[in-house]
Amino acid sequence: MISTNQFKNGMTITLSGEIYFIVGFQHVKPGKGGAFVRTRLKNVKSGNILEKTFRAGEKVDQAFLEEKKIQFLYRQGNRYHFMDQNSFEEVELTREGLGQKVSFLKENTLLSMVICDGAIIGINLPNFVSLKIKEATSGARGDTVKAASKKAILETGAKMDVPLFVNKGDTIKIDTRSGTYVSRV
Repeated sequence: MISTNQFKNGMTITLSGEIYFIVGFQHVKPGKGGAFVRTRLKNVKSGNILEKTFRAGEKVDQAFLEEKKIQFLYRQGNRYHFMDQNSFEEVELTREGLGQKVSFLKENTLLSMVICDGAIIGINLPNFVSLKIKEATSGARGDTVKAASKKAILETGAKMDVPLFVNKGDTIKIDTRSGTYVSRV
C-alpha cells in the first residue's frame, strides 16, 4: 500500500483488479475543503486512459511489474511460442493475450515479457522492426488526395500503408508503437 502523496510518473498501481501506469498527476490544495490528487492513469492491458481523483493521503495498492527477455520462436495456429533467455523455458501465449502486437512478430525476434504477480500481462516489442514486403498494390501516380501511399502486405501478414516508391521484396523499418512506416532499409 502506498499513499497518493508518494505518486510518481511511471509508477504502477492496482485499482478494481486492473493494473495502471501513472501517466501524470497533480496535487491540488483548494482554498476551501481538503487537498486532493488528480491523476491520469493508463491501463496496462487495454491502453485506455482513465482520469481519477484521489483524496490526499488515500492508500492504494502498488503493482510490481517484472520484465523478462524472451525470444519469439514460432507460431502454431492461434498459439505463439517464446523462450525465456535466462532459464531457456518455453512460454506459450494465445493471439488474444498478445493483441495487435502479433502483426509485427517475426521468428527469432528478441522482446520483453511483462509479468505481474506471476501472471503474464503482455509483451513489449522493440520500438522498430524491419520486415520484408510480401505483396504491394500498384499505386496510381497522381492519386495524391492524401499523402501518396499504397497498401502492402508484410511477411508477417500485417497490412499497412507504404509510400509509392516501396515495392514487393523491399525491406522496410516500422515503428511498432504506432504501426507506421518509417523508412526503407
